[in-house]
Amino acid sequence: MTDNLDLFSAPVPADIAQPAIKIKALRDQLNHWAHQYYVLDEPTVPDAEYDRVFRELQALEAAHPDLVTPDSPTQRVIGAVMEGLAPVRHTVPMLSIHTETDTEATGAQAFDARVRRELGLTDADPAIEYVAEPKFDGLAMSLRYENGRLVQAATRGDGEVGEDVTHNIRTIRQIPLTLPDGVPSLLEVRGEVYMRRADFDALNERQREQGGKTFVNPRNAAAGAVRQLDSSITAQRPLSFFAYGLGAITPPAEGGPVFRTHFEMLQTLKAWGFPVAAQVQVAVGATELVAFHQQVGASRDALPYDIDGVVYKVNRLDLQRDLGFKTREPRWAVAHKYPAQEMATRIEGIDVQVGRTGKITPVARLAPVFVGGVTVTNATLHNLFEIRKKGVRVGDTVIVRRAGDVIPEVVGVMPGKRTGYVPNFQMPKACPVCGSAVVREKGEANHRCTGGLFCAAQRKEAILHFAARRAMDIEGLGDKLVDQLVDANVIRTLPDLYRLGLTSLIALERMAEKSAQNVLAALEKSKQTTLPRFLFGLGLRHVGEATAKDLARHFGTLDAIMDASVEQLLEVNDVGPVVAQSLHTFFAQPHNREVVEQLRACGVTWPEGPVAERAPQILAGKTVVLTGTLPTLSRDAAKDMLEAAGAKVAGSVSKKTSYVVAGEEAGSKLAKARELGVPVLDEAGMLELLSGQGI
Repeated sequence: MTDNLDLFSAPVPADIAQPAIKIKALRDQLNHWAHQYYVLDEPTVPDAEYDRVFRELQALEAAHPDLVTPDSPTQRVIGAVMEGLAPVRHTVPMLSIHTETDTEATGAQAFDARVRRELGLTDADPAIEYVAEPKFDGLAMSLRYENGRLVQAATRGDGEVGEDVTHNIRTIRQIPLTLPDGVPSLLEVRGEVYMRRADFDALNERQREQGGKTFVNPRNAAAGAVRQLDSSITAQRPLSFFAYGLGAITPPAEGGPVFRTHFEMLQTLKAWGFPVAAQVQVAVGATELVAFHQQVGASRDALPYDIDGVVYKVNRLDLQRDLGFKTREPRWAVAHKYPAQEMATRIEGIDVQVGRTGKITPVARLAPVFVGGVTVTNATLHNLFEIRKKGVRVGDTVIVRRAGDVIPEVVGVMPGKRTGYVPNFQMPKACPVCGSAVVREKGEANHRCTGGLFCAAQRKEAILHFAARRAMDIEGLGDKLVDQLVDANVIRTLPDLYRLGLTSLIALERMAEKSAQNVLAALEKSKQTTLPRFLFGLGLRHVGEATAKDLARHFGTLDAIMDASVEQLLEVNDVGPVVAQSLHTFFAQPHNREVVEQLRACGVTWPEGPVAERAPQILAGKTVVLTGTLPTLSRDAAKDMLEAAGAKVAGSVSKKTSYVVAGEEAGSKLAKARELGVPVLDEAGMLELLSGQGI
């Protein structure tokens, strides 16, 4: 028996042998999961499963206190120093907080009752004042400042020793590198590095497009970014920070500040330039803690970042000192969790869905699982590359994540659960909606239906794009009207727009006769257009306004474009292999040609023949960003003028931006331009530039 129990050096009595074996197995499992989660940043089980096993170990150790050892996961902060990062010993240990997994009101009530009991308070004594704050799902961080300058940033590690990640933390713009006068000469700020959901989604989308590794959740994306050896990689992954506490600080006897409460300390950190969560507030007694838990829980999905609970801390610092610590956590604080956003379930099948733009998305049919507050039966698998990368097959037990309003997704397979051989999933060769060929363009991760104008799944998007102001400019044909027309099967293809009659329109909900007549008039007016507008309106993949103009200028007629070979299309200015192949594939589909011919038959027409040559390209190679409201020009008009002069009009500011044109109420783009030293012009300056005088 002792050979199997390295926890002991002497024979184990029979009455505790079985608990000891179970305890060792649970510890080994938790340590293995923790290594995957904290060190490798590759979790293999959902948080709820880890918490369940952790609680089981806690219960066994409580029943057998003689088996508790200092290296148990319940007795220390989980974590390790990553190879390649220098170790940092914390002056003040970074201990974790006890987690209350009862997601109901009783969790807050139990904490308040325990604090009152340990302080020796009776029912007659006043209610205790707490600080309540969100429990961020990120990576704990300690920032050390000496004489007002950031000199070191370290992860929690095992609570005593963390990792030096100063080179990466300097890339986080929310973290000040220098502090204002009057700050203590020694200051360690404790907080959380996290990634906002929008930044996480954008990062994963970029990773998918580039065939790179996708991340399980924002917490692991943030942890992976912070612990890179190359800070240039971290700089490409937008991270954020919230401060929530202090470590070492110059003592009052040496001129350091005197704080009476935890809330006062947080407000001081805010005044010194550190971000503090807006939700942080003082709560008096259990009743207000319960209200805070419910209030934040109700708005959880609307937050721009992930939280998995809230944290309660006794506000008065003298009471915190009186309560003290127990082994691995303070007695004066607790984390009160919400229902898990990740759970395990089984994949019962894999179907595909066709999106509004033709993207084919594989979707897992799941054994129903309650996650993130709802019962989930389907989850996205994104694309075939993701399925292969994660090794997902029908019958697998997988981790499903649902955060906020984000579509549930399968983030990983739980190893060791598969029984027997299951073939790999294959993408369909034909669209399940319209039967058109399914293709994957070179360099892209996604498969797409080539049905375009014909596919019912793409119908609404195709109509809205066709009617857009910079395409056919059909005024009054907006989202709600298109939804009604398509849902009622009044319109099945683009030519049906020009077959609409007054009777069919006024039969629609909230459509008066005058409004219907206006739509019909706009449709009639749109029949007289230009070849570039018509090409752009067809929604050809990769063909924007500039490319549509280049195609029209080069070929002169639509028939010549439709009949062009890939080689002939490559002769067009700025048309590369991907665009040429996409165009050729689109017009090779008989039903797409049929839609074009029907539109012509309905009276849609344009001047044929060579298109006028471009104006002098005085801004060729320049990138311009528009922001704010210009005094006389609309955004579209300014964009047209810039593009006509050869400029690329971008949506965001970077080091590669040549100019920013700013009007009234210009916001973050203007600030970014000033920060990067990008030249900023007003409308007059832009017009001067276009005239050639400002070059």
